Amino acid sequence: MSILIPVILSGGAGTRLWPLSRELHPKPFMRLADGESLLVKTFLRAAELPGVTEVMTVTNREHYFHTRDEYQPALDTRPGLGTSFLLEPLGRNTAPAVAMAALALCERHGADAVMLVLAADHLIGSQPGFAAAVASASAQARAGKLATFGILPTAPETGFGYIEIDQGRPLGDAAFMAKRFVEKPDAATAERYVTSGQYYWNSGMFCFRADAILAALAEHASELLHQAEACWAASRVVPPRDGIAVEIDSAAFGALPNISIDYAVMEKANNVAVVPADFGWSDIGSWNAISDLVEADAEGNRVVGEAILVDARNTFVQSENRLVAAVGVHDLLIVDTPDAVLVADRARAQDVRHIVSHLKANGDERHRLHRTVHRPWGTYTVLEEGPRFKIKRIVVKPGAALSLQMHHHRSEHWVVVSGTAKVTNGEATLLVATDQSTYIPAGHRHRLENPGVVDLVMIEVQSGDYLGEDDIVRLEDTYGRA
Repeated sequence: MSILIPVILSGGAGTRLWPLSRELHPKPFMRLADGESLLVKTFLRAAELPGVTEVMTVTNREHYFHTRDEYQPALDTRPGLGTSFLLEPLGRNTAPAVAMAALALCERHGADAVMLVLAADHLIGSQPGFAAAVASASAQARAGKLATFGILPTAPETGFGYIEIDQGRPLGDAAFMAKRFVEKPDAATAERYVTSGQYYWNSGMFCFRADAILAALAEHASELLHQAEACWAASRVVPPRDGIAVEIDSAAFGALPNISIDYAVMEKANNVAVVPADFGWSDIGSWNAISDLVEADAEGNRVVGEAILVDARNTFVQSENRLVAAVGVHDLLIVDTPDAVLVADRARAQDVRHIVSHLKANGDERHRLHRTVHRPWGTYTVLEEGPRFKIKRIVVKPGAALSLQMHHHRSEHWVVVSGTAKVTNGEATLLVATDQSTYIPAGHRHRLENPGVVDLVMIEVQSGDYLGEDDIVRLEDTYGRA
């Protein structure tokens, strides 16, 4: 029997979940109330399927090391599980991602490898129900069909696309041939769809053989496939810590069209099978969806973190690290982060994305970054900044190192809070212990390393005329960023 490889597509900025989701810390990395991120939940869901020995992830190059860090605890308990990565230089929607994954699997596992394409930011409540649906979809895929998962509607939802099944063409394993895909409907049309029993929500999850989807791309999106093949030929394997990682060629990938696999293939193909599924699916597409995961009190209020609500009804509050108090409010979404607070009418949850558009238009970095930013070597948190200064808390993982670099416009003063730092400063190399400090003048090449077995924590004080993150000239880098 051909091998089943789950392929997790981890991209998108999740603009409707700002301020928690940002471009450099997008929706898949969001942690739910149980402490697990959506990405980890997807990875575990895929890894626990019968017979799975490898999980492939297609993600942005910037998110590679953060993704590996998210996976590591699960990998530590599953020594036989392999991982592979396709690293995109920029976002290009799902059709290019699926094409590249299919080419990679054909080369490594053979043309009959079965791809289970999963979004990294969905939530599924029933693992047994999910496994049963995957078994049905895999059978259809091995028979040459392009299988998709149709979610049994629970309401006339206007925010999802729908798939109409052909009830006159049932297939084995409780599947049907697809009759047509339809766009997001208005309320009256959605009500009619749900009442008919012939329409399912389009989940955006798929299952097909690698050669079948490549053949479908050749028929319905031949230019895209041709470009993807050229891109694959130009891409290169990079040395990861373990598993396999392929860095996709930037110029060739940038030439690929920005189009979804639904538009490119699924809506045009005549061999699409729909597997009806009822496994507690949610695409976590808005703050209302996040709110629905939290148990409500007697007044319909839901809280993640710490909040005091007085005479409040049907209000959702999420606060990372401080108390939120609300009096006499109702039907609100309140989301507090260290550098931004969202207050929105629950009925306008979909419009949160307009805030992100406004931030982008005004060049405000808060659409991209949190105060705490993840890097391959650890994290940094901006504690305070003003004219000519910025103060950061830097945490370097054991054995990790920042790039050998220099800055044109700023000097830096480093104070070690805990651990021991190995510092390259110009031509000198020194060890800086807890409670000690060192000064890096502008123009000096320098590097910070953690030679110890515990986290290195330090405070960095920057001074200069320009303190932007783009004033970094990388001379050498362990993580391939130089």
